[in-house]
Amino acid sequence: MTTAPLLYVCVRPQLGAAAAEYESFRTALHVDPSGLGHHDLVREPLPDDVFERYSGFLIGGSPFNVADPESTKTDVQRRLEADLERIASRAAQPDGPAALFTCYGIGVVTRMLGGAVSRAYPEDTGPVTIELTRDAASDPLFGGLADRFTALTAHKEGTPVAPGGATLLAVNDACPVQAYLVGDRLYATQFHPEPTTRAFTERMAVYRDDGYFEADAYDAIAARVLAASVTEPARLLRAFARRFGPAPA
Repeated sequence: MTTAPLLYVCVRPQLGAAAAEYESFRTALHVDPSGLGHHDLVREPLPDDVFERYSGFLIGGSPFNVADPESTKTDVQRRLEADLERIASRAAQPDGPAALFTCYGIGVVTRMLGGAVSRAYPEDTGPVTIELTRDAASDPLFGGLADRFTALTAHKEGTPVAPGGATLLAVNDACPVQAYLVGDRLYATQFHPEPTTRAFTERMAVYRDDGYFEADAYDAIAARVLAASVTEPARLLRAFARRFGPAPA
């Protein structure tokens, strides 16, 4: 635990969804606004002094896909992914800051480490079962979680095996790599650890026509989400804040 705040890194073009995601992270982390900064990476490059100002980074989800051909990516997406790789590269170093990359972000880290990311491992929007690996039991963040728990996912790409140098922490059948650790402070999850079920359905409404699910199935999927219990992912974020975030005043 340090005196420096954490930083939420926004990679969502949709401002409303980004603002809600920030609040979801802040609430799940149990920090006040002074303990969690906000940087819109879609609209502003990563500041040169960012690693001196923040002790850890939380990277949210995005409608972007790492596996899309480079020729189809916008200049913004290519610049954004390069900045995310800067964060991941620093966090992978023994004296680097902590970082937790979620959903789209796990693809950025996997590719940087030489792993394969493809559209072969999507997951439907909604609750899924996550299973922890044996290595997770001794991890400072994952070790306090239930061996099996429910989390929320919505993604179009994934990876079949953890990249070289990573310790696999969580799996499931549809998308084999759900979480891993590189070094002792670079974490990546395929699932979303931050939203409540209500916040997730509100995010679903923003992306209703973006191909994550059939638009006319929104009500049925939202009902399934609202009925789910997603207590463990938020505990993961609280553990991240306790280990890497600012000390309480």
